[in-house]
Amino acid sequence: MASNPVFDRIEKESRQGYAGFGRAPQQPSAPAGAGPMTPQQLQDLYNQPAAGPAQMRRLTIDDVVMKTTGLFAIVVVVAAIAWQLTPSIGMPLLLGGIVATLVLGLVIAFRKTVSVPLIVAYAVFEGLLVGSISYVYATAFDAPGTPVFRGIVAQAVLATLSVFAGMLIAYKTGIIKVTEKFRRIVTMAVIGYAIFALINLVYALVTNTAFGIGGSGPLGIGISLFAIGLASAMLAVDFDSIDRAIAAGAPEKYSWLLAHGLIVTLVWLYLEILRLLGRLRNN
Repeated sequence: MASNPVFDRIEKESRQGYAGFGRAPQQPSAPAGAGPMTPQQLQDLYNQPAAGPAQMRRLTIDDVVMKTTGLFAIVVVVAAIAWQLTPSIGMPLLLGGIVATLVLGLVIAFRKTVSVPLIVAYAVFEGLLVGSISYVYATAFDAPGTPVFRGIVAQAVLATLSVFAGMLIAYKTGIIKVTEKFRRIVTMAVIGYAIFALINLVYALVTNTAFGIGGSGPLGIGISLFAIGLASAMLAVDFDSIDRAIAAGAPEKYSWLLAHGLIVTLVWLYLEILRLLGRLRNN
């Protein structure tokens, strides 16, 4: 959570405990030494409306799974459409996906209320980004006539799902324990890598190199391996964040934010694996 603004917000609210989420407005407490509450104050408390279904409905793992599945389906379907459109309008799709996901991601992360339309819109633009990048990699690194299910994209998808399953098993069985120290280390590493990624992007554009710093040599491959490991560690943090939100009694609406954060990490992992495969094939 600490390294993901989506999970960070839920983390802060969950520290208030079960009652910290969706509490009905409370009357101000009487100042110390002011004596007992007046009859009018007691009557005001009694007249407060009871919590409705929206306030009483608490987050469950099924909620997160269903929302994650739905957002993932949107990303996949839109990516398939973007794949077909990339040969004719590839650059607008790619640039539009990058800009839109960046802007919407910041809005969603720091917005005070949960906006389902914004989260769904983010999934749509993320699909455009994934589909266009995937087509570029397939065109650049697959031999002519290679079926999609045997190409670099299929390999990256399989590797991503394998890493996801492996990290989930490792987390659930206790092989990987997400402690506060673990979170701090991952946070610092993510911040550092984000700064490096920005510098690397500028370097790649200025020098007109495909992968930027390190290229497809040992340094570049090492960078990709580090990024994949970091994204995998973020998955463990995300899993723990979901467990914490459920244990804290977060409202059901937060399942959208949790699912969104998990999809963001999953797509990041896929893109890093795709980049690693591209570097390996470029040797």
